[in-house]
Amino acid sequence: MPEENYIKSFERYLNDERHVSSNTLLSYMRDVHQFADYLTRYLRLSLSEVNQDTVRGYVAWLRSEGKSNATIARCLASIKCLYTYLVRQGVVEENPVFDISVERAEKKLPQILTSAEVELLLDQPKCTDMKGYRDRAMLELLYATGIRVSELISLDVDDVKLSAGIIKCSTHGKERYIPMYSTAIRAVSDYINLVRGQMVASPTEQALFVNVNGQRMTRQGFWKVLKHYQETAKIEKDITPHTLRHSFAAHLLENGADLRSIQEMLGHADISSTQVYTQVVKKQLKDVYNKAHPRA
Repeated sequence: MPEENYIKSFERYLNDERHVSSNTLLSYMRDVHQFADYLTRYLRLSLSEVNQDTVRGYVAWLRSEGKSNATIARCLASIKCLYTYLVRQGVVEENPVFDISVERAEKKLPQILTSAEVELLLDQPKCTDMKGYRDRAMLELLYATGIRVSELISLDVDDVKLSAGIIKCSTHGKERYIPMYSTAIRAVSDYINLVRGQMVASPTEQALFVNVNGQRMTRQGFWKVLKHYQETAKIEKDITPHTLRHSFAAHLLENGADLRSIQEMLGHADISSTQVYTQVVKKQLKDVYNKAHPRA
C-alpha cells in the first residue's frame, strides 16, 4: 500500500472509529503529514522503515526549527498514534515512538473571569435591535451551560426546551442535557420569539443562532462577536469562547457543585480533565489570601 494510502486509512480510522473532534483530526493529520514529508524530503524513507533513531532525529530537527517542547510532545503523540494503528494493521512490527518522550512545559491553568467580569461582559449586548437580542442569548447560553463554541453553533431550535429550562447537546453521537438559569432562559426565549424569525434566510432553517445572512453562525462569526463585547466591556483579559466554559466550571465548583456533575455538564470523558478546575479555585483562594491577609 502506498504511503499516502496508509495516511488516508489512518484518517478514516480516527474519524470513523475513534470519533475524534474535527480540530483534533486536523491536528493529528497536520503532524502526520509533516512527519511523512520530513521522511521523504530529508531521508528518503517510507513510514514502514522508521526506527527509534529516525524519530530521535526528527525531534532534533523540530528543535532546530524552533519548535517548543509542548509542540514536539504533541507531534510525537500524533506519530505514536499513527504507528499504533500501523502495528494493528500489520504494516510494522513495533511502534518506533514507544519509548521516546520529551519534557513538556508546565501546563498553564485555564484563565477564568471573575463573577463581576462575567456580569460586565453579559451586560454588553443591548436588546435594541435583532443582533443585540441574538448576542445576549448566545453569551448567556454559553455561560449558563458551559458548552463548547462548536456545540453552541451546532444547536438547532428543537434542542432548546424552554419550558423545562434545559438544552440538549449532541457531540460525537452522545447526548447530554444541561440546565439553564432563568436569565438565560429569558434571553433565549426573547431571541426565539421576537427576532429569530426575522433573521433566518429560510423558514426551514433549523439553526438556533444565525448570522446577518440568515444562515448558521460560524466559529469565526461568534469569535468576532465575543471580541467586540470584550472591547466594549474594557476587560483586559484575553477572552476566548473557552474562557466562558472555564469560568462556568470554576464558578460552579466555587459554589459547591461536585466534580461529577460538572464533568457530566461539560461532557468530559475523563474526570481528570475536570479536576483542573480544583487547581484553578485553589489558586484563586491563595491569591485572595495573599492580597487580603495583613501578614501575607
